[in-house]
Amino acid sequence: MSLPVEILEAEVLQLPPAERAHLVERLIASLDVDPDVEEAWAAEVERRLLQIESGEAVILSGAETLARLKAEFQ
Repeated sequence: MSLPVEILEAEVLQLPPAERAHLVERLIASLDVDPDVEEAWAAEVERRLLQIESGEAVILSGAETLARLKAEFQ
């Protein structure tokens, strides 16, 4: 018989942070992964990396990115 999620969650939250992190990694790895989605993400990462390496894409710091977004939406 399985435990209700709420009970399981309460027990897991009592674990030390390192053990919770390990559990999260295992749970995420256990999820079904769609190979087409994974392939699409890999292609997108490669495309963006090539843009960065060629100078086509400009890299901004986090602070600069947030400042530009705030200015755009104010």
